[in-house]
Amino acid sequence: MDSPGQNEQQVVWTVVGTGIGPLLLAATRDGLVNVVFHATDAVRDKALGRLASRLGAEPVEAPGSPLLAEAMRQVRAYFAGQRRDFELPLDWSLISGFHRQVLRELASGVPYGTVVGYGDLAGRVGQPGAAQAVGVAMGSNPLPVVVPCHRVVESGGGIGGFGGGLETKRKLLALEGVLPEPLF
Repeated sequence: MDSPGQNEQQVVWTVVGTGIGPLLLAATRDGLVNVVFHATDAVRDKALGRLASRLGAEPVEAPGSPLLAEAMRQVRAYFAGQRRDFELPLDWSLISGFHRQVLRELASGVPYGTVVGYGDLAGRVGQPGAAQAVGVAMGSNPLPVVVPCHRVVESGGGIGGFGGGLETKRKLLALEGVLPEPLF
């Protein structure tokens, strides 16, 4: 017999300071479910409201939660230049279909310090004419940094768009050695 609440979704969150500003990390029992850039109070509150609505559970601030401990450690190590790959369980429940397929390919097939074009990524998932749809998938990525949408660029050499802002994308690419560090 199940105890009351045993099957309820649990969502825990915390904010971690990084070289690109505060990141909100949220996790479920299945893994890291959301990473949110620029997690100031207003951005954080809006993101937590969306999570509650989408997952059917009120997120609980729990910086000491075992569900977040490894994600926090790996994010800090990444920004300290001590980690190139994330090895975390991911909860893909906020994304489905083509977008999930593209993001899974990105996570497994575009290593640290490299970039891929939108069209090239579309081809990797069997949809060579879907570069714009790949751009939409990048914009809806619920796990930026960990699922490295910053590594997707325009085929003509442009940096492309980025949900966290172009300066954030430049900083992430510089951290990985793809772009030079800004002078100022």
